[in-house]
Amino acid sequence: MNLKSLGAVALACLLTACSSMTQRTPAPAQNAIPQGSLAAFEQRAARFQNVVVLPDFETTPEAVKASVDQTIATANAALDVVGRLAPGAVTFANTVGALDDIMYPANTTASRLALIKETSRSAAVRDTTTDALKTLQEWAVGLDYREDVYRALKAYADTQPKLRGEEAKLLRETMRDYRRAGLALPKAERDEVERLRKELSRVATDFESNVTKAEKPLQFTQAELDGVPPSFLRQPGIKTGNDEYTVMANVTWHYITVMENAKREGTRRRLETERFNLAREQNIPLAEKILGLRDDIAKKLGYKNWADYQIEVRMARNGATALDFEQRLAKGLQPKFDAEVEQLRQLKVQETGAPNAQIHRWDWRYYANQLKKAKYNVDAQQLRVYFPMQRVLDGMFAIYQRIFGVKFERVEAPYKWVDDLQLYAVSDAQTGEPLGLFYLDLFPREGKFNHFAVFPIIDGKRLADGRYQRPVVSLVCNFPPPSPDQPSLLQHSDVETLFHEFGHAMHGILTRARFARFSGSNVPRDFVEAPSQMLENWVWDKRVLDSFAADYRDPSKKIPPEILGQLKAAKYAIYGCFYRRQLSFGLMDLTLHTQIHDTNEPTALPLSNQVLSDIFLPVPADTAFLAYFGHFVGYDAGYYGYAWADAIAADMATVFEKAPDGYFDTKAGRRLRNEIYAVGDARDVNISIDKFLGRPRSLEPFLKKIGVESAAGRKAGG
Repeated sequence: MNLKSLGAVALACLLTACSSMTQRTPAPAQNAIPQGSLAAFEQRAARFQNVVVLPDFETTPEAVKASVDQTIATANAALDVVGRLAPGAVTFANTVGALDDIMYPANTTASRLALIKETSRSAAVRDTTTDALKTLQEWAVGLDYREDVYRALKAYADTQPKLRGEEAKLLRETMRDYRRAGLALPKAERDEVERLRKELSRVATDFESNVTKAEKPLQFTQAELDGVPPSFLRQPGIKTGNDEYTVMANVTWHYITVMENAKREGTRRRLETERFNLAREQNIPLAEKILGLRDDIAKKLGYKNWADYQIEVRMARNGATALDFEQRLAKGLQPKFDAEVEQLRQLKVQETGAPNAQIHRWDWRYYANQLKKAKYNVDAQQLRVYFPMQRVLDGMFAIYQRIFGVKFERVEAPYKWVDDLQLYAVSDAQTGEPLGLFYLDLFPREGKFNHFAVFPIIDGKRLADGRYQRPVVSLVCNFPPPSPDQPSLLQHSDVETLFHEFGHAMHGILTRARFARFSGSNVPRDFVEAPSQMLENWVWDKRVLDSFAADYRDPSKKIPPEILGQLKAAKYAIYGCFYRRQLSFGLMDLTLHTQIHDTNEPTALPLSNQVLSDIFLPVPADTAFLAYFGHFVGYDAGYYGYAWADAIAADMATVFEKAPDGYFDTKAGRRLRNEIYAVGDARDVNISIDKFLGRPRSLEPFLKKIGVESAAGRKAGG
């Protein structure tokens, strides 16, 4: 009964015992509670038989340790009750259902600690939480091997109960989990698998922590940063001396800003090389060990490799299907990719005067940006004035509220892990039913998770007393912060990222699934990105952008329609590069998890570099991108899912494209909410997709989007 993947989500009596939720004194009379407050929201939830609570965040190492100890002790006591059941006394409620109940507070603790590990401003708390998560994961692995609990569940399964819907799915998948853990193996072999899985859990947590901790400040002169926008150079912390500017290779928006704009190739090459070597010394030995352990575990469980083991429970079903999908897409994109690289090369020839100039990996972002400016008259930096953070947030909120039929209210957070943290309450616009809460942690800081993700904190679940626990999630982002002379200004690509990530937040909050295992975004990994990828389409629509995008210096100025058209043309002009880069990550991931085993672990780094170089552009010499590839843990043998899900997303987007009110269409929005978001994994996602589409799904919209010939693409999708 593994805890769900951390990183990037009970019995009512257990909720209190595990200290995972904030416990409040009874609410005062209605007229004493300020309207629009968190307390009013919580009280309103009770009228709908819903529970809304915020986590009680641990703020000291001692509190972290105490929470883990209490969580494990409480769950073990409840599992002992299941383990003592007599064969004739087993029911769905006291076996399979009880297991979902028991693991709910444990998962809640793990989710909360995962967020703390990535956001706490205290290094001591982050380090302690890392160790605590290892303890929780190791304990969770051990649960799969509790024979007393397994006997009780198997006794119930052997009665062949006539279940339907979510209950039938929960029983089927729970027993499948036991098989995948090796419960059918002889005890000695089973014990060895358990030992290996616990070791893997510890090492993988260390890998993740090293990615978050990795920092690399690089000093440049102003001349070396020629072409980089002055607004960047004026950002707090950038100018660190007389003609000295510090760029953090690990801060994504620093990296992209410099790589897209720095005219000096030496500057770009240095930054690319340093970023590709982040966490190298710490994580390459761990990556080798992780790959060996994964392969060993898979083989002991009867699988050909780790890819087959991981993908068995996903839409693709096996590694060969996923690998074939990616390889065929890469092949189909080859002509477009080659043409794009040559176009970029010609720009470099013109700029450098070197007729034999070549496009290197550190060149492509810069020359792609130059192409946008030269051919399409698009300057990403100049467009930032149209996207001040607060206007973007307000505009995005208005759109999501409209299409999903919900209402967002800003409420005061009783605890903030950073001063500028925001908290919002979500309710149904028609009935007023409280649906959940989300936090916004928008800007980078030292020690914080350095990418973009939505962290589930409390999952949705029907509790034993019949009430529904509504979800809580947090967006953890790293957008450019405000400066003394201007607000936080986003690039168009940042706006796209925000719309994507907020889709994950809605996926979590709008759930109606009965069991936590199936709620929100707890869906197959190769589907989970699809709803959010679909929502990226909104930021390419003129009508949508006009609803919020305006020059912060003069809000009457909107993005000219010709600029948006040029922006679209510029995007697809380099889409071969963009997608081949994405495919290089997916193919690297699948190749490592099909070809590396415990006797060739040292070849992992050269093999990963070879795949990255073959599919996209050669990596800088003597670098180790694998060490900083955060998806190596959590998305292992699953990065292909971005492309797989994108194919689904492109098809799903056609529902809005063909709807009477386009991307504002409320009928299509309700269908998305009801058939995809609310259902989660409570039924086969293939059924949910078809119900939303109103027809069987098609690859054609995706193939058109990425520029692959239909015949090649149909084969790619199987």
